[in-house]
Amino acid sequence: MAKRYPLAAARLFFGLLTLAALATSFIDSVLSTGNSAANFFSFFTILTNLFVAIVLLAGATHLIRDKAPTEADDITRGSATVSIAIVGIVFGLLLSHLDSGMIPWTNFVVHSLMPVVMVLDWLIQPLKATLVPRHIWFWVIYPIAYLAYSLIRGAFTNWYPYWFIDPNKAPGGWAGVAVHSAVITIAFLAVSFLLLWLGNKLKRNVV
Repeated sequence: MAKRYPLAAARLFFGLLTLAALATSFIDSVLSTGNSAANFFSFFTILTNLFVAIVLLAGATHLIRDKAPTEADDITRGSATVSIAIVGIVFGLLLSHLDSGMIPWTNFVVHSLMPVVMVLDWLIQPLKATLVPRHIWFWVIYPIAYLAYSLIRGAFTNWYPYWFIDPNKAPGGWAGVAVHSAVITIAFLAVSFLLLWLGNKLKRNVV
């Protein structure tokens, strides 16, 4: 029973840390410079870290209240975990050599720390419900909707959040965008199946 409280405290800490990093980044890159707030909230990294913070704070609240998660809670946490894991992978492989424009500590939190934290949280506190591969469809709704939004908005504004989905910068134009999107989708599905399997297999020790 007492194991709930350290995990709840950890979720509260990292949830609030993530919000602090996002708020600091918003102040630094939007309020202090006059850059577009719409552009700021059009980065997958920003949206996903906000998603993660909400999931962590909700999960901490459930633990404090001794409330077992529902199947919907597990699906939602899975979506956040897979998405932030992809943030870490894509940043490491495609973006880490570029200047993110973020303050170093906020850059570390949103791109490197939180992917590790969420995967560890998933392993330490596995699923309550038993999820099956069809549940992964719920996990892919968010990134697919994000990609569609980015491409449609980019067609009107000529601004894309990442070079690999920008037909003006991706090698091969739209073909390059399609290839990068397909590779990231495959990685997303691979990570999803791995985390789904681990979530069902590992023993849950906290309510």
